[in-house]
Amino acid sequence: MKRKKYMLLAGGVLVVFLLFMWGPSGFFYRTGEPDYCNSCHVMNPQFEAWFMTGLHRNIKCVDCHLPNDNIINYTIWKGIDGMKDLLMFHSGIYSEDIGISSHGKNVVRSNCLRCHEGMVSVINTEDMDCWTCHRRVNHRFPSISMADF
Repeated sequence: MKRKKYMLLAGGVLVVFLLFMWGPSGFFYRTGEPDYCNSCHVMNPQFEAWFMTGLHRNIKCVDCHLPNDNIINYTIWKGIDGMKDLLMFHSGIYSEDIGISSHGKNVVRSNCLRCHEGMVSVINTEDMDCWTCHRRVNHRFPSISMADF
């Protein structure tokens, strides 16, 4: 009985995956666009910060937030992260102040190092997160208080 449940679950996941990959025209690619990522209202502040700051505005969310070392790894994590985000959003189980997981931090960090390889080749990047120094990349507008004036 337990095996039958797992087989049905695996079959369901496979059907969803196949529909996602070869379903509605261009769906796989459309889900990688920043406008699609912003379709969940909880992403509005991150989207606006990305769009308004101008940093990396010419690249897509998936260029930083999904592993880009090979297409198989990219596709698997796009499915995992996408389903997780959809389930969390539609079930209401999400934090209004969205953060990034430790896996997500590792992915973003490796993508930073991959894209900026020439610049960081002369810097010791061990045990450092790029956004520690490059704070505007973390999708948050700098907070301004009256104490700053």
